[in-house]
Amino acid sequence: MTQYILRRLLQLPIILFGVSVLVFLVLHLVPGNPALAIAGADAPPETVAAIERELGLDRPLPEQYVLYIGRVVQGDLGRSLRSRRPVLADVMDALPNTLQLAVVAAAITPVFAIPLGVLAAARRGTLVDTSLMLVSMLGITLPVFALALGFMWIFAYQLRLFPISGYGGPIWTSDGLRSVTLPALTLAIGAVALLARLTRSAMLEVLNQDYVRSARAKGLREGVVLLRHALANAMLPVVTVVGLQVAALLSGAVVTETVFAWPGVGRLAVFAIQARDFPLVQGTVLVIAVMFVLVNLAVDVLYAYVDPRIHYG
Repeated sequence: MTQYILRRLLQLPIILFGVSVLVFLVLHLVPGNPALAIAGADAPPETVAAIERELGLDRPLPEQYVLYIGRVVQGDLGRSLRSRRPVLADVMDALPNTLQLAVVAAAITPVFAIPLGVLAAARRGTLVDTSLMLVSMLGITLPVFALALGFMWIFAYQLRLFPISGYGGPIWTSDGLRSVTLPALTLAIGAVALLARLTRSAMLEVLNQDYVRSARAKGLREGVVLLRHALANAMLPVVTVVGLQVAALLSGAVVTETVFAWPGVGRLAVFAIQARDFPLVQGTVLVIAVMFVLVNLAVDVLYAYVDPRIHYG
């Protein structure tokens, strides 16, 4: 186990190097001259040349990357063309809000998904099972923006239980918790639906094992059989998907944050794209990608701790 963790840690710089290359190329994937795209088609040549010098676009591409990665290692992600502030400062201002949203959504996901999956497996073939799987399929297929607008109309506009949009403060305050509820539910619905279906499949596979039949033959209550014997052994794939979903929640909040006017990294990235603020786009994408990689690493390590029978070669 220790050797596996060390190998994964040694692989981390290689993965981050690949991420940095892809993020760096974001600026150069823009058709034509990125400086001209930033300045506008009618900008004078002097303005375009000044932007090229500011972004380092007047230098060879390998030299640009070396300079870029050198700044990134020092914590310098450049300067926003819109706010004229350091990109890292803008990202760090928005990151806590995204983390709060992702934490609440991640907490909601297993609380609802695992019991629903267990219930569907325990009632296999019944109306309960069919209804739960149908609802979960809708949760997976419905677009996020449609769910967001539906929640806003029902819970904010009609029932007036939650604010329609905006940031009400930290989640440990009453206003903050009310404001984060609808965005977190919207963000979590797809993950809940996917995890519920996976939990059901894992439970059905485990329920056919000999040790589950033996537990029932001993006269144990069905609840004990399901939770202590079946669910405990079905949790391995579930834990893996939970970890991957946490990473997806961090990177998939762009639409949710935009619809609910949530001041997070996803909304910041959208504004940066609209303003053609490419240094800020690079910074937001890099931060989200690094977080995704780190969460995946944590999931791999947790995978072996959940099931000690696993040995990595």
